[in-house]
Amino acid sequence: MTVDAIVLVDETADERVAGLSLRERALRVAKKAGAARIVVVELGGDRSRLEDLEGTRALLVIRADQLVHPPLVMPLLEKGPDGLAISVGDDGAYAGAMLARGDAAARVLAQLGEGRSDAAIAAAEEAAPVRHGAIACHPARTPEERRAAQRHLYKILDKPQDNAITRYLFRPVSKRLTRMLVWTPITPNQLSVMVAIVVGIGIWLTAHEPMSWAIAGTVTILGATYLDCCDGEIARVKIMSSKFGAWFDTIVDEATSIAYMAALGWHCHLHFGPTYLGDLPFDPWIAGMVVGLVTYSGVMVFVYYNIIVGVGSANSQDYAARFEVVPGSAPNAVRLRPVVEVQKPRDLPRWLRPIVEFLPNIPRRDFIVWMATAYALLHWTHISFATHLVGGVVTFAVTGIAAVRLVLVRRSVRRAGKILEAPGG
Repeated sequence: MTVDAIVLVDETADERVAGLSLRERALRVAKKAGAARIVVVELGGDRSRLEDLEGTRALLVIRADQLVHPPLVMPLLEKGPDGLAISVGDDGAYAGAMLARGDAAARVLAQLGEGRSDAAIAAAEEAAPVRHGAIACHPARTPEERRAAQRHLYKILDKPQDNAITRYLFRPVSKRLTRMLVWTPITPNQLSVMVAIVVGIGIWLTAHEPMSWAIAGTVTILGATYLDCCDGEIARVKIMSSKFGAWFDTIVDEATSIAYMAALGWHCHLHFGPTYLGDLPFDPWIAGMVVGLVTYSGVMVFVYYNIIVGVGSANSQDYAARFEVVPGSAPNAVRLRPVVEVQKPRDLPRWLRPIVEFLPNIPRRDFIVWMATAYALLHWTHISFATHLVGGVVTFAVTGIAAVRLVLVRRSVRRAGKILEAPGG
């Protein structure tokens, strides 16, 4: 069902929180909710523009005299019944958003046109309360409230998928950068382009004979990795996430890994020479580059087959090694659900627990770029290259097996005559 939206503003509409005015933030929330038509109405002012929405069958109303974020309205769209549903907080009080479907949409639109407030309508109508999500809204009428709203909003900068390296080494720096960048006109996609350029410079530096150049290139890529964290953070804070942006960012990340491995191999070829490992009939560094290009490219194919076909995501952090078949939303339909396999640390000896907890971080790009920097600073670029190759071969085998397993699961569903629902729904 198509949704139309009304954004209610007052004299605070142009006040900014984390780089966005309250008005613009509410408009972006409405667009995120899929609103086809959006009308901005001044609280206590002229409401003639509401006539533009006559005939609507689904009406979303958002109060923009506060900070609002998508979790305020998304539960209404997902769980709200026919009729009127209102967003409420933990205390059960109206939180500043309502969704009216069917005949209720016409009633709410008429009452707003007569000058009634959304809060009065929510109190008078038989409205179904729907609990809003986390970090959904916050008062923002005074400077103190806006500062508190900003602190509240910045809690979304930490992602549930963050591993230990990201959480403790990257986020503390990237979050500070993001808090500055949100006040600039820089978009997440523009930042991704900047990251790609900086990474390109780092790769070019690495692919030279002098060790000092390889160190400079690796450190440059490490710095770009910190900046790379910011594009997603800005997108979440300023409600600018897009499928194109997610894909562009992740493809830059994967292309960086492949290009850096190749640049490192070429550096070793120039710096250590083709006879470093003895009088072989081939150049081991060039051979290693070929092996690396094949395995790294294969890993990309396997991982993105997994997250696109199995998970329904554009984020490699959502990769799942195994899936189980569960009932779908329609008769004779099923879907694939990622299986999370966790080794409980309490079942292991005390000395082994920290090691097991950290092991999943090793194949992560965040860990690899830090280790590459440490190797370069120690002048161990040859060991770094060898580590990249071993990691590529092992990851190729692991992700390849998982990809074959996913193919077989999908085939078994088809052979059983079931309808396999698209992932991510």
